[in-house]
Amino acid sequence: MKSQYDAFLKLITELHDIGHAQGLLSWDQETNMPAKGAAQRARSLGALAGISHERLTSPRLVELVGELSESSLSGDAAVNVREIKRSQDRALKIPRELVVELSETTSLGHEAWVEAREKSQFDLFAPWLTKILELQKRAAHLIGFEGSIYNAFLDEYEPYATTEEVGPLLKELNHRLVPLVQKILDTGTRPAEGVLDQVYPAEQQEAFGRQVLSDLGFNTEAGRLDVSVHPFCSGLGLGDVRLTTRYNESYLSDSLFGIIHECGHGLYEQGLPADADGTPVARSVSLGIHESQSRMWENMIGRSRGFWEHYLPQLQQRFPKQLSRVDVDEFYAAVNQVSASFIRVEADEITYNLHILLRFELEKALVEDDLAVSDLPEAWNEGMRRSLGIDPPTAAQGVLQDVHWSFGLIGYFPTYTLGNLYAAQFLHQARQEIADLDERVRSGDFASLLSWLRTNIHSSGSRLTATELVKQVTGEPLTSEYLMEYLESKYCGLYGV
Repeated sequence: MKSQYDAFLKLITELHDIGHAQGLLSWDQETNMPAKGAAQRARSLGALAGISHERLTSPRLVELVGELSESSLSGDAAVNVREIKRSQDRALKIPRELVVELSETTSLGHEAWVEAREKSQFDLFAPWLTKILELQKRAAHLIGFEGSIYNAFLDEYEPYATTEEVGPLLKELNHRLVPLVQKILDTGTRPAEGVLDQVYPAEQQEAFGRQVLSDLGFNTEAGRLDVSVHPFCSGLGLGDVRLTTRYNESYLSDSLFGIIHECGHGLYEQGLPADADGTPVARSVSLGIHESQSRMWENMIGRSRGFWEHYLPQLQQRFPKQLSRVDVDEFYAAVNQVSASFIRVEADEITYNLHILLRFELEKALVEDDLAVSDLPEAWNEGMRRSLGIDPPTAAQGVLQDVHWSFGLIGYFPTYTLGNLYAAQFLHQARQEIADLDERVRSGDFASLLSWLRTNIHSSGSRLTATELVKQVTGEPLTSEYLMEYLESKYCGLYGV
């Protein structure tokens, strides 16, 4: 099988290179492209999507995958064939014309979302969302699914997961979170209010953010940080990982924790197995696992008291007027305020999951034809009233706040809360194996945790499924216990409930 596998590797490496070009064009669209370049960019991305689809479903690659799947390959070779076969089986069921139409529609739909969000007018985006959903549902029926049609979407981002499995886990978490959130909100406490919402010049925010990015271990020679409407991480390759953030001079948290969050994604991308670069083995196992890395660094480390015992004096040097009289307890309380927030990316650790549960509920209803796009804004607002007791005053603060649906990323949102669950369980295990982990964080030593993550999670790439990885690393299946223990311990102490 050596000659067949070598031929297979050559073809999938070319596919990887096409994906690199697609990713670069998409990154540029978010960061640098002038508005009038949208139409040409949509055509270019559509053309590349079509080429990629043709290559993936070419008779020669189909033949090689068939032969190799029946062979006795093992190790990374078997994983590469398994993962390409998985993608190929889906792609063979979707005609090239639909692939191109989806790419072009989401590219233009994204531009419509940007305008709609700026003007807070859902009607500007609604026709595009309707078309995106129609195309995605057509693709789902072509691919095939068991149970809910939503499974066809969820499986794209959290491989082998199903609505029937994920739904009850999220429901259980919701059942335990709502009473805790209500107790905290009922206290009416707003710890250290006014600490973060002062004037913080963007230039100094950026300088501090870049310092933290480097301290956490992000290799700036193999990555970069830029600005976009919605923060994201684009892993174009092990040597080219691109992060973005956004700066709000009236609120320090936006950029700071956005940088730490995307850094977590970037560290994962930079830690994937280098010896398998360009092949499926060097990809992340799932978006839930990917999100576990960003949420762990952003919240469980970045919002810990020990983290700010180390960094507050340095931040005070950059912003003496704003922070010279703020002590660690005040700042720790400020970065961990619990409130009923309209904006998901600004939500605290506890209520964040309620935002995700709402999106999960709504997009499931949309694809199952239980909710019309025209009714989405009111359904969104009703869900916010039900879960958090607030009513978004504008579409920009409500249904238009997230970029995901404009890209056709249906089934993506649950991976955020799955990421929180994975993160808590992983960090609990890391503390068992690194006895003085909290003290190391307090002293500004993040290398030990990063090394543990590199060894146990990053270097696995896609060799294991998410379920297998969690079981291997922690010795038990995914549970909500560790996340709830973490949240209850931290926030009951902060709020005295």
